[in-house]
Amino acid sequence: MNTYYIHNGNESTGPFGLDELRSKKITKTTPVWCQGMEDWKYAEEVMELKTILMIVPPPLKPITTPTQTTKAIDKELNPKILGIKKDVFFPVLIVLVLIIGTVSFNLFEENRKNVLEQKNTVTERNNQQFLIQQREIEEQKIRIAEQERKELERLTTERKQQISSRLLDIQKQLLDDIRNLEEAKNKLVEANDFEFLRTTDEKSEEISLIQRDIEHWITEIDKLRKEKDQIYLELEKIQPKVSGVTDVN
Repeated sequence: MNTYYIHNGNESTGPFGLDELRSKKITKTTPVWCQGMEDWKYAEEVMELKTILMIVPPPLKPITTPTQTTKAIDKELNPKILGIKKDVFFPVLIVLVLIIGTVSFNLFEENRKNVLEQKNTVTERNNQQFLIQQREIEEQKIRIAEQERKELERLTTERKQQISSRLLDIQKQLLDDIRNLEEAKNKLVEANDFEFLRTTDEKSEEISLIQRDIEHWITEIDKLRKEKDQIYLELEKIQPKVSGVTDVN
């Protein structure tokens, strides 16, 4: 008598004799193996084991009653989907799809409307801020231009005062230099006419000194007149003529 190993799908056990295999209640599909077999076989394939195989009865079929038969026929004729008759399920499904689609579309349109309103609000706010900034820039330009104008007026006024003051000084200096020149010329005439108790050399030296004075005063007068002409050229760019100043040649 052979002894057999059996396999339960995870591990093999044995060896078992026929009586032990009978107590194991092996079935036709139980894998078995014994010495001399090339590979595992199902128990029904081994002739020696057919007498001890456990007979498994077939599954019990439900007993059909007339009511159940009617229900089965109705089920075949009117199959159900999710517990709802097929001829009712699809119309209901279509209605639900339409409702869901309508709600989704309305939500989409509402969301789109809200997004557009937000964009319009942001755009309007940005436009208002831009206009405010533009007004501030224009006002700042006006303030800067006004400050520049006032500063130019201040500088022009100061320069006019400086020019007027300098012209007065030049005129005063010119009067003094002209008077000194006239005095030197008179001295030259007197030196040429006066001969009492003087040698020729003394006379020539005195005349030479007076002539140098005359040249000095002529040079000073010329410098003052040139400076005055330059001041008048500058004054023409500021104001045609400074009131209260009399020209002295």
